[in-house]
Amino acid sequence: QVQLVESGGGLVQAGGSLRLSCAASGDISSIDVMSWYRQAPGKERELVAAIATDGSTNYLESVEGRFAISSDNTKSTVYLQMSSQKPEGTAVYYCNGILKQEGENHHDQWGQGTQVTVSS
Repeated sequence: QVQLVESGGGLVQAGGSLRLSCAASGDISSIDVMSWYRQAPGKERELVAAIATDGSTNYLESVEGRFAISSDNTKSTVYLQMSSQKPEGTAVYYCNGILKQEGENHHDQWGQGTQVTVSS
């Protein structure tokens, strides 16, 4: 079992920067992929960025070059560095872990979410 706790949300001006943190505890070794999702008012939840155990990453096209996902060596904390924020970045941001189970099975673990508001 893994618990994910997010922090770092708040108010940022358009063009500004903000860093989100996701602290993981429990069976950290079971984590294959850590991701950040966001859900804006009236919109569906979307994948923003993901990082795998081998360090490979991928990003939502609209944040490519502006956001960066990273983790510490033990995967105890995952970060989302958000630069050049835009008003459409206003959303609740969620940390997600893809956890490996017995065999090839996986399951999702979600954090509680943290609000990010981008003012124009």
